[in-house]
Amino acid sequence: MIPTDAYLDYLQYERRCSEETLKAYRDDLLQFVAYCGEMCVNPVVADIDADLIRGWVVELMDRGYAPTSVNRKLSTLRSFYKFLLRKGEVKNNPLRKVVGPKKKKPLPSFIKEGAMDKLLDDTDFGEGFKGCRDHMIIEMFYETGMRLAELIGLDDADVDFQKSLIRVTGKRNKQRFIPFGEELEKSMQAYLSVRNETVANVSGAFFIRENGERMTRSIVGNLVKRNLSKVTTAKKRSPHVLRHTFATSMLNHNAELGAIKELLGHESLETTEIYTHVTFEDLKKVYNQAHPRA
Repeated sequence: MIPTDAYLDYLQYERRCSEETLKAYRDDLLQFVAYCGEMCVNPVVADIDADLIRGWVVELMDRGYAPTSVNRKLSTLRSFYKFLLRKGEVKNNPLRKVVGPKKKKPLPSFIKEGAMDKLLDDTDFGEGFKGCRDHMIIEMFYETGMRLAELIGLDDADVDFQKSLIRVTGKRNKQRFIPFGEELEKSMQAYLSVRNETVANVSGAFFIRENGERMTRSIVGNLVKRNLSKVTTAKKRSPHVLRHTFATSMLNHNAELGAIKELLGHESLETTEIYTHVTFEDLKKVYNQAHPRA
């Protein structure tokens, strides 16, 4: 016998789990016990080994369960075995040798190049300092690929117009330099001119509010979402989408993956490689739409 009742009692009366949590644990365990019953005659907990559990995982995947669901069920089983070890019901934990299925990483969302051109070249951002600043923020994200926190933390002293470099402070205070071209330089110079004429108390921060204080995450996030809504109906319209858009555009225009990695400030090339999947998916869509025998 597999002593699931004792474990469920422990969850209910000692751990005081909610009814929903208790039901999820019960369903997972009963499903596993049913599988053991199919594989073994009168199964006992001592008979269960890593191979049996792996077989259950394979069956779940064959039945269409997502990796997240399978891993949740394995998590239930791991908790169950910790309980059995404490109670002395088993001497070994077979789950130590079982690895769950890898979760499929979602492809990052990005904005099409034509939509970005329309937004930056043909869209009205409004008059005065605020409109100029909002346009500059969108352009900065798109042309540098910097993170939201990096953009907010940018100071005037971080922009070197002589060397055409922006010093960015990323995660764990790691600094990197992002080059910029003539177009972005003109936009930055124009923004700084309007900013310095309009705002009385310039604090040293590159992007500021009308009162002179540094921009906040929520203000930048909202203005990006509002302006991206003018050219796309995509659900995700965040600053991070513009970071993805920068990387995808660079790759589509033949930039080397290693160079994109350095510009984005990624620790590992594996992180940057997700963009190759994005462009490949886009290529497949074009093929399927255009080729007569696709």
